[in-house]
Amino acid sequence: MAVVERLVLASGNPGKVSELQSLLHGLVAEIRPQSFYYVPEAAETGTTFIENAIIKARNAAAHTGLPAVADDSGLEIPALDGAPGVRSARWAGDDADQAANNARLCDELIDLGPHERTALYRCVLVYMRHGDDPAPLIAEGHWVGEVTDQPRGTGGFGYDPHFYLPEQGCTAAELDAATKNRLSHRGQALGHLRSRMEALWRGV
Repeated sequence: MAVVERLVLASGNPGKVSELQSLLHGLVAEIRPQSFYYVPEAAETGTTFIENAIIKARNAAAHTGLPAVADDSGLEIPALDGAPGVRSARWAGDDADQAANNARLCDELIDLGPHERTALYRCVLVYMRHGDDPAPLIAEGHWVGEVTDQPRGTGGFGYDPHFYLPEQGCTAAELDAATKNRLSHRGQALGHLRSRMEALWRGV
């Protein structure tokens, strides 16, 4: 029997809802995107992934009266001082699409050698029991790879076609969904979140 009957995800992305439902199976009976409740988008004014995830989770919980989960994630490149970071989805401009962001990624790294192309996908998840929750659960995951100039694969989204995984011999966009969910920054964060939610309900 589920511990939480209904949870809202601070996103309108159906893929994220499905992923969360799968990984929280047995703990949460039903997960709905915030768009189902007509929740307005929160202004992501934070300077870190944790700050933005908290802002989004609190917004969703406050508008629905339900427990909420939010994630904030992005790509960090050490050679670019951590950019694009929290600006990952808007790196080429506030109205930028994935193609524009990837084009900028390649432009920024054009003069860098292979050893300078290390990249890190980072994901932070926040779970709030209610809008005024003073102690939200925070879980994080990260995934190390390299940036490749030539895009490969049609799966995934964002920077996945350029995020090369040496150990897999392919980009994130070439992985099947099950493998990506197991290896990815979001999959790791969801695993940590499940463990912390279980510990919370056991009173540990």
